[in-house]
Amino acid sequence: MYFWPRRQVFEFYEAMSDAPVDIVYLGETVCAKRRELRLKDWLELAERLANAGKEVVLSTQALLEAESELLALERICGQGRFRVEANDMAAVQLLSGRGVDFVTGPSINIYNLATLERLHRAGMRRWVMPVELGARTLEQLLQQARDAGLDEGLETEVFGYGRLPLAYAARCFTARYRNLPKDNCGFCCIDYPDGLTMRSQEEGLFTINGIQTLSHAHYNLEHQLGAMDRIGVDILRLSPQQQGLETVIRRFRQRLDGGEPAGIALVDADSCNGYWYGEPGMKLVSV
Repeated sequence: MYFWPRRQVFEFYEAMSDAPVDIVYLGETVCAKRRELRLKDWLELAERLANAGKEVVLSTQALLEAESELLALERICGQGRFRVEANDMAAVQLLSGRGVDFVTGPSINIYNLATLERLHRAGMRRWVMPVELGARTLEQLLQQARDAGLDEGLETEVFGYGRLPLAYAARCFTARYRNLPKDNCGFCCIDYPDGLTMRSQEEGLFTINGIQTLSHAHYNLEHQLGAMDRIGVDILRLSPQQQGLETVIRRFRQRLDGGEPAGIALVDADSCNGYWYGEPGMKLVSV
């Protein structure tokens, strides 16, 4: 979700090729002006990761604002090599029209069985639960899906770690912070590789990332892996950050393998998990 220099992006995904993760999502999801990498660069990275045994998915933007962005979306949806994650209904329409399977990201609002069924008929074979939903809602929805016969060929993914993607807007908040117009922003997001903290008088409240608003605290569901398995969750998403992701991956992998991550400490000072429990998202519920 963040804007990093080209070299850093390549180094990051080189490290991911050896990391104990199964699926890697690639691509710009926030702002089309972030052009350190072009589509051919993302495809090059995708081939490298596929050769390393990873399943690769190309992600698309969550908010489209110009015809040029729609044309770029069409190129991603039409590349024909890798599965695509649709983060906007325009991508759903393009992919469905081509008759290809796709993934829907957390910015696609799926709150009920009727929506699941409709998108499944359109070609959705994996969906990421909207981050504001919780375990009880997910359990009920997945049971309804099983009763409707949707459990075969439909994977469920949950955002399990990282700053929560909460909202998108036409205004660029990072440019506004720097007193710059959006159309002449100087690509200043690159100066904030993990976003820009927005504080209330007492504490960190949100993280600003261009046109995107994220949570300040890192959402962390590492203690809910057993519950997810019982509910029927197939995939857990870990969201990249500039520092410490390798540690996060090791902790989650050890828990998935049935162990305790002894001696592997997270570097994040703030964590939250409220949404999972039906509480305010910024709350940390003790387990």
